[in-house]
Amino acid sequence: MTELETIAKNYIAAWNEAEPARRRELLEAAFAADIRYHDPIMQGDGHAGIGALIDGVHQQFPGFRFSLKGKPDGFADNIRFSWGLGPDGSEAVIEGTDFGVIEDGRLKRVTGFLDRVPV
Repeated sequence: MTELETIAKNYIAAWNEAEPARRRELLEAAFAADIRYHDPIMQGDGHAGIGALIDGVHQQFPGFRFSLKGKPDGFADNIRFSWGLGPDGSEAVIEGTDFGVIEDGRLKRVTGFLDRVPV
């Protein structure tokens, strides 16, 4: 697995984890301590801020899971990857593409774009 694949898979794993103690471990593996995340509808800073965003997604979409779409790509300290979110075992109903800045193998900045949302 390439470094980019590992980074993207760690990101997806953190967003999928519902159990708070395990999620904290995954947040530390996926994100730098001073992570800054923003997309068109939410933003958060630090592990606590990202954890609160993930809690919100789990509350709004119970039983939904994130999945990586295709292969991540990037260059230098940049990464781009796409994801889907939908009921576990079903097709994604929400899709997005995230761009990140990598520092020491973890995401330091993430800018998310929503590619497909239900009407």
